[in-house]
Amino acid sequence: MTCDFSGQVGLMKFLGHCLLWLTIFLCPLIGQAAQTAQARMYCFSPRFQRSDDQTAFFRLDLTTLSVGVNGELAFGDFFGSGYTHSTFLIVTDQLFGDEYDGAMALDVPGGGDANGNGYPDFFEVAQPVNATSTGAYDINGIGSGSVSASWSRDAGSQLGVCVLTFKNSSFGNLVFSPTFELIEFTGPLAYNPGSNIVSGTINLSQTGNSANQMQGPVQFVKVSTNRFDLLVLQPGDWSNSAMQTITFTNDLFLRDANWPTNYGGYFDFQDWDPNTSDPDYVTWGLSIDDTNDFNHNTIPDFSDDPQGALPRRPLLSLTLTSTNFLLTIHGDVGHLHQVQETLVLPATNWQTVASVTLTNDPQSVSLPLSAARTRLWRVQAQ
Repeated sequence: MTCDFSGQVGLMKFLGHCLLWLTIFLCPLIGQAAQTAQARMYCFSPRFQRSDDQTAFFRLDLTTLSVGVNGELAFGDFFGSGYTHSTFLIVTDQLFGDEYDGAMALDVPGGGDANGNGYPDFFEVAQPVNATSTGAYDINGIGSGSVSASWSRDAGSQLGVCVLTFKNSSFGNLVFSPTFELIEFTGPLAYNPGSNIVSGTINLSQTGNSANQMQGPVQFVKVSTNRFDLLVLQPGDWSNSAMQTITFTNDLFLRDANWPTNYGGYFDFQDWDPNTSDPDYVTWGLSIDDTNDFNHNTIPDFSDDPQGALPRRPLLSLTLTSTNFLLTIHGDVGHLHQVQETLVLPATNWQTVASVTLTNDPQSVSLPLSAARTRLWRVQAQ
């Protein structure tokens, strides 16, 4: 580690007189303390609002609750049908008030990563969505068959529209156009680097609803066989805006080789919304983007080994004697200080003319006299 351009002095000879030109830069103690990365947390279950069909005769609700409606199209295949998501349906006949219970399994659009950050565009509010998918349904008293979905959402909006077309031979196709929502939180993750454990605090606000927040401690344990790229999120608890405790599980996080400042993984909440009758909105993704790189070795500080404090920038002074120059260095004892020289500014090639590990503060270094018209020196502390 080097404290660059820590001090600089120059000598100019003019008309037989010796003129000392002294420029001093002061540098405070610099060390690697707490750092801040940016985090994004997103739920794999879109949330659907209530909607009416094209005739306004039927009303559709999605839910994963045993009692009540939560709008969740849950990540996972409840029914063994081979689709990515599933949910229960409540279809209400708005003329007579009859309710028909059912179930639906549905893929959400896959693929697509326009910004190359390793996360599917469908679950990233910053990216637009315009795609289709398919699924299957079964509704008591109405029928069963295939369902198609047409998804659209503008970039930067957490809200979109999903046109659901239930193919039905008895009633004709039922078409609903519910609004769906991506549940996403973003914000800072303050952390302290560690050799084996990275500890920090997360403070996230919901996209489109900044009053809804999640915050609390996080701890990652580095995998010993690949400490810079693999970390395990430890189980823990966060608080939401209602000061309710939300417990989450552990999972593996991987640094992305194609986006080396980014770490990503998945985890489950025991119950993200404790106000409902059953656990819901359980599975989430978490991305951590850390551009801090204290020692410039291309490994973010989040998983890099912690670096010690840099020495302070030296304070320099120059004295002319009858036989030499004495360059006096005020700096940190025990650190190597390299004295470098150039004849011109701006310099393209500084030459090291002396190296000394300070045993005293201050300490002087002898520099020979020279016939050169101009000489300039700098000291780099390591």
